[in-house]
Amino acid sequence: MSANVYTIENLLVGKTYKSRTLTGEIIDAEKSDVFYGAGLESYRVQVRPHYPSVFNLKDTYRILSVRIGE
Repeated sequence: MSANVYTIENLLVGKTYKSRTLTGEIIDAEKSDVFYGAGLESYRVQVRPHYPSVFNLKDTYRILSVRIGE
């Protein structure tokens, strides 16, 4: 019997990122060295906006944290 093994990066890709200033699809993720606290890992994600505007025509990057170990 085999199991499907996923990484956090794989699970983030394809998800919707939503903040006050940006809504889009996460198209890439990589682990980041930014520290937010115990039990959290941070990831640098590349976000492609759903609705590009004059101010936001290209992909952009954000840092987000993921709770681990629960």
